[in-house]
Amino acid sequence: GKSATVYTTVNDDGRWVLHAQSDNSASMYRRTLRIEPEQLGQVSFSWKVRSLLPDADVRESETGDAVVRVMLAFDGDTSRLSARTRLMFDLMQSLTGEAPPFATLMYVWDSRAEVDTVVLDKRSDRVRKIVLESGPAYLGQWRTYQRDVRADYRRAFGEDPGALIGVAVMT
Repeated sequence: GKSATVYTTVNDDGRWVLHAQSDNSASMYRRTLRIEPEQLGQVSFSWKVRSLLPDADVRESETGDAVVRVMLAFDGDTSRLSARTRLMFDLMQSLTGEAPPFATLMYVWDSRAEVDTVVLDKRSDRVRKIVLESGPAYLGQWRTYQRDVRADYRRAFGEDPGALIGVAVMT
């Protein structure tokens, strides 16, 4: 029910970047891929945020929005999922035409949650968020991260990851 975010490539501070312009909109820019679990290593990315969503809090279902997210989608054994989650997955597949990922790990910039918090999504136990930035201290500045994908997945889900099957950014 929202407008799509406009994604373009621009030169910002001497680097070519994917620029997302969001005005009461939400959408993601994604790429499918397949990296087997034993090949997973580090992921590096940078983001720069100009403003926060003042009422957003990734810990709450009603206000669980983040100004920026880097999302990693993983494959896995769906037979291990609860009956409720399998029903949700079936519904999502019937609505979108594609199966949802077994698990999604998000790196987020939140307005207030403490940095390094792991947040269990209120709508799906198959989505976990790791807060990398919080609050306005670094607005307008490039922030660069290098994360150990396997270690972050283990920390968030308590098990080893399956294959990485997709990468997305969302604002």
